[in-house]
Amino acid sequence: MSTFFDVAAEHPDRLAVLAPDGTAATFGELAARANRLTHALRRLGLGAGDGVVAIVHNGLPYFELLFATLQAGMYFTPVNYRSSPAEIAYVVENSGARVVVADADIARTCDLDVPKFAVGPAEGWGDYASWGEDEPSTAPQPRTAGQTMLYTSGTTGRPKGVRRALSGNPPSLHPIHRDLLALFGVEPGPGVHLVACPLYHAAPGSFAANAMHLGHSAVLMDRFDAEETLRLIEEHRVTDTHLVPTMFHRMLRLPEDVRARYDTSSLTSVIHGAAPCPREVKARMIGWLGPVVHEYYGASEGLICGVTAADWLAAPGTVGRPLTGVRLKVVDDDGAEVAPGEPGTIYFSSAHTAIDYLGDPEKTAAARSGEFITVGDFGYRDAEGRVFLLDRRTDLILSGGVNIYPAEIEARLLSHPDVADVAVIGEPDDEWGQRVVAVVEPVPGVSGDLAARLDEHCRAELAGFKTPKRFDFTDRLPRTESGKMMRRTLRSS
Repeated sequence: MSTFFDVAAEHPDRLAVLAPDGTAATFGELAARANRLTHALRRLGLGAGDGVVAIVHNGLPYFELLFATLQAGMYFTPVNYRSSPAEIAYVVENSGARVVVADADIARTCDLDVPKFAVGPAEGWGDYASWGEDEPSTAPQPRTAGQTMLYTSGTTGRPKGVRRALSGNPPSLHPIHRDLLALFGVEPGPGVHLVACPLYHAAPGSFAANAMHLGHSAVLMDRFDAEETLRLIEEHRVTDTHLVPTMFHRMLRLPEDVRARYDTSSLTSVIHGAAPCPREVKARMIGWLGPVVHEYYGASEGLICGVTAADWLAAPGTVGRPLTGVRLKVVDDDGAEVAPGEPGTIYFSSAHTAIDYLGDPEKTAAARSGEFITVGDFGYRDAEGRVFLLDRRTDLILSGGVNIYPAEIEARLLSHPDVADVAVIGEPDDEWGQRVVAVVEPVPGVSGDLAARLDEHCRAELAGFKTPKRFDFTDRLPRTESGKMMRRTLRSS
């Protein structure tokens, strides 16, 4: 089974990455830089199990650090570059990161007490460009597989690291990823993968890296633009890409003559996931691009299902059948499996989903049922074993393919002295899928423009996309006698 490192040895002159600023690297050049960084990390005292945090835009440093840690048995944690300094500091501390790399504009806002390197000039930070240049470019020994450790919600409202055990084996493309790519027609050999989403997200980063393991070149965008996506597909003869439904919306809104202007015949696989896609939107995308629009169902905790365009057309709305090696069950509130067609909570299990939530044993325990875990999704299986989702995590807000966790926003709002109680919910949005709305129960007697004060309060600690787009006010929020918020009541009101 080939990996990026095998491709670099066999095809060192093949383009590996073309960044938005025009900088590029071949597989051989990227491997050499990754090797130097691995040696540099080890010289700093890092070893297997240690972590590296990166807050960088789409570009060469992301892949340099990814492959450097991937061959050193280390954990690589990419962080949303729109995060606030407080959010970045939390992830660095919680993950126990031994090294941080950030773009200079981000580095200048952060005060971190760990070895740190900036991509560009930043006072108090080392120079990332020259870091490791005196190290050898030879492959490090031993070479053992690392992991990407992403962050998801925790029981306290703070995100928690999804941590998988290290295998101790040489780096390799996980069989579940290989099988999913094969299902979608993404094969080893020369190809071009377009990255239209931020690499710090689980799926874009994973699909891009896995395409490179197969020998594909990665062409990166710094931000999504519908027509520019089509232009790049034509210019670079893109074969595969990962998009989210919001992007589908924008591409379909382009005038017909603009869409017809670009040659998209090179595409063999347009993969989507991360958020539910309206049936009509997906059908239109297949009608436009052909039967190359494929879908997966999964989470940061692991991949679960996949469905090709052809199979989806046979059963619109399905997210497919469990992937090879994945076991899935749908259970009722008592934990008993339900009959086909009956809804329940989805649990799944595979070697790829053996995870723990770092520092949150309660969340880990709550998500487990023996070898199975759940991320709180509701759905059902039909008689043919196809999976259909009814509600993706009752509380989770999905906006533009980004996971937004209400508990974190609620915790921030509850720290304001004028807030007695609060519930954060997702409201339908034609473009983004959902938008964040806060329903606030003010402290009695509060006056003035409370919405403006709460907006400022949120933005001081939270990324902009997490700040509620609207604040509604109520005399009393609906809670059960046990204190649980009745969010469905709020959503339907």
